[in-house]
Amino acid sequence: MSSIKHTLTIPLLGAILTGAAIATPASAQQTVEAIKQRGFVSCGASQGTPGFGAPDQNGYWRGLDVDTCRAIAAAVFGDKDKARFVPLTGQQRLTALQTGEVDVLPRTTTWTLQRDANGVNFTVPNYYEYPGVMLRKDLGVTSAKEMKGATVCVQTGSTTEVTVADMSKTHALDLKPVVFDTVSSTRQAFFSGRCDALITDASALASVRATQAKNPDEYVIIPANDKMEALTPAVRHGDDRWFDIVKWSFQALIMAEQLGLTQANVDDRLESDDPTVRRFLGVEVGNGKALGLDERFAYNIVRQLGNYAEIFDRNVGKDSPLKLERGPNRLYRDGGLMFPLAFN
Repeated sequence: MSSIKHTLTIPLLGAILTGAAIATPASAQQTVEAIKQRGFVSCGASQGTPGFGAPDQNGYWRGLDVDTCRAIAAAVFGDKDKARFVPLTGQQRLTALQTGEVDVLPRTTTWTLQRDANGVNFTVPNYYEYPGVMLRKDLGVTSAKEMKGATVCVQTGSTTEVTVADMSKTHALDLKPVVFDTVSSTRQAFFSGRCDALITDASALASVRATQAKNPDEYVIIPANDKMEALTPAVRHGDDRWFDIVKWSFQALIMAEQLGLTQANVDDRLESDDPTVRRFLGVEVGNGKALGLDERFAYNIVRQLGNYAEIFDRNVGKDSPLKLERGPNRLYRDGGLMFPLAFN
């Protein structure tokens, strides 16, 4: 397996993790050891949502969720490219995590009570989002309350099934869900006219509109409701050390932005006199040892990937085709919901 290049996608299920740990009581605390023996972190991925997770024209995976996983690989191995990506449908993703097919699931997955209580540990959100609905602009719909009798393309295994049912009941809309097994079939059905509307995370709709619509200007995206969702990388229950590593690997991206550390200046900041910066970068030791990682795990993440603002901007923000606003994904100090925890 070590000869597989980083540009390749791992086949689904049985063939991918020969000898890897499965989430049983005997092996639950051995995730990191299994990953190191295997030589890469196995990450659940989208089946193709540009901006969040999709291979480019050369087969190299890119996206906000992809960079979240690469940050974990940088923390564990000191090499962001020691990560492999397993494309999963909404229905497959949680099972793949629970059975040990993947080590971590950074794949546009909403943190919910029932998921959290059934074998999944959510770490910290890497993207705050609202559920959206995309329709043809010529329908004249400006609010979800105006969708009476509409057919809605929905992917099975997603929280949007519940959202559609709640919308229909709350506003007496008599919505008619048309359910599909995969992301691609759901989107194709919408653009072929099988449904009046397509529902999923608003950012994913922006990605679909920008990359799949023949004329993006013909479509409008509206909120499905007034709720905010936390899209959150997850690990399976039973391994607290791995849970901590995944959590703090992403937190390193947030703290780096808070401290003004970037991919371009992080080497110079190793000479900083600021004790907070010195602890964060591992110049003053302790954080790495606490996690069982190299003391410079956070430095490796920032040096190879940048901070959260940098990964946001290049994947979904101002430097990407999606041009999404930071909105609630700004730092708390800037009016957003992203809050760095203390690295001490």
